Amino acid sequence: MRRIGIFGGTFDPPHIGHLIIAEEVRFALDLEQIWFIPTNIPPHKQNASSTSLQRLAMLEIAIKSNDNFRINPIEIEKNNVSYTIETITTLQKIHPDTTFYFIIGADMVEYLPNWKQVDVLVEMVKFVGVKRANFTLSTPYPIIELNTPLIDISSTEIKKRIKNQEPIMYFLPNGVFTYIKEHQLYDWE
Repeated sequence: MRRIGIFGGTFDPPHIGHLIIAEEVRFALDLEQIWFIPTNIPPHKQNASSTSLQRLAMLEIAIKSNDNFRINPIEIEKNNVSYTIETITTLQKIHPDTTFYFIIGADMVEYLPNWKQVDVLVEMVKFVGVKRANFTLSTPYPIIELNTPLIDISSTEIKKRIKNQEPIMYFLPNGVFTYIKEHQLYDWE
């Protein structure tokens, strides 16, 4: 059986916190690869500030130096609201020889009871809960708890800093920083 980590999110923009978490989980659980699955229209938060193609481009730039990272655009290609249960069902049909480890931050661990068909989903994947500042890993659902370095960076914070013309250079991989600047994303001036 292959062992693949799934890291879903808007990645609007992808930042070093995402990359650190992905690599730490891959190493700790001895996973073959981490598949980043950017969502097109997330069911639990507002729409992305950048287009799906821009987010895909930034994610490609962000992960290009790690041979163990891949992008799976399954939810972008769906072009609709993406529910994890549907994505995992499709992935398991395509890859029946794979055990999927679904990486979520502590904020999403707390939100698990609200996920569509979560009782079915926890039987299909192994959830990996990663600690995050100001959140706990408290849930009635089975999760693998992992400690990773706590880097308190969020895409929301990065967008806020851009809007306020505050520095973001070391929050992002260099190429992502350059992409945002060149495309004047997130109210870049």
